[in-house]
Amino acid sequence: MGEVDWVWVEPGSTYVGSDNRALLSGGPQPRHESRIDYRFQISREMIGRDVAEPMVEDGDSQVASESEWQLAFDRGAISGEGGGIEELADRIRGSYWGKICDGRPWLEDDWIALACRGWFGGKPRSLFLNNNAKRPDFIRLVRRQNDPSPLAPRLPIISPNRSSVLVEEILIIMIIGVIPSFIWAYFNASPGYISEGWLNLVMGGIFIGVFSSIFWRPRQKTWWAEGSQMFPRK
Repeated sequence: MGEVDWVWVEPGSTYVGSDNRALLSGGPQPRHESRIDYRFQISREMIGRDVAEPMVEDGDSQVASESEWQLAFDRGAISGEGGGIEELADRIRGSYWGKICDGRPWLEDDWIALACRGWFGGKPRSLFLNNNAKRPDFIRLVRRQNDPSPLAPRLPIISPNRSSVLVEEILIIMIIGVIPSFIWAYFNASPGYISEGWLNLVMGGIFIGVFSSIFWRPRQKTWWAEGSQMFPRK
């Protein structure tokens, strides 16, 4: 046990998840508040797997959740090695919908992504490893004693704004892709091209609009905890 430097973290609120739908720079959604009402200890440094796993198996420690990690990081309580990747407890299918937001890990059946943090240039970055990928060499440990509350706030099981996202996608495709394609053809193409090649213009515009999702999409709402419920806000 002497290898681990434990740090106390007081109760508080933090945010995890992404409000960015862009494929290249986004992450699992939604961005949401997690309220941790219990005091816990966390390892100041990442712990090597060979040391951490026996401690977890003995019941002396647990793997830190994303929310616990983020609260500790917000408080300046933890650090990491350059280039190192640490494993956290959360295992998700691709989003946080349905998550209980009281600090406990989000453990989904048939999970496909393991929550991790990578340290690059002295700064951490959220990483999600495929369930078939090699497990990280480091783990972040906590010591907690808390009884999960049945009244803890929880995100909706499924995204309640699917229809609005669909409408948003259609508008983006029209504004970024389809309409500019016709404007270009009007000023640059040969006479009659629009009437004869309109389908090509539409398909090309759709491709451009969909392709733009790699780099940009409007920010989504953040979900806040109020009592035992979660509400979206800008």
